[in-house]
Amino acid sequence: MPNPKKKHTRSRRDMRRSHNSGVELPQLVECPNCKSMRLPHNVCPSCGFYKDRVVAAPKAKKEEPAETK
Repeated sequence: MPNPKKKHTRSRRDMRRSHNSGVELPQLVECPNCKSMRLPHNVCPSCGFYKDRVVAAPKAKKEEPAETK
């Protein structure tokens, strides 16, 4: 089996390895119920819809109390 003639530096080794760890953006799909974008095979965070039925209550937005003077 062939052997390298010279040692490769840590920098060169790490540069070679770094090309395989690219960050990929999550693929989003449209919710069939509310048309908002969501992750595939997951419950819609805005309406709680999954596989033709509502399985979770939608998250309500927190309202801040009005300031009084």
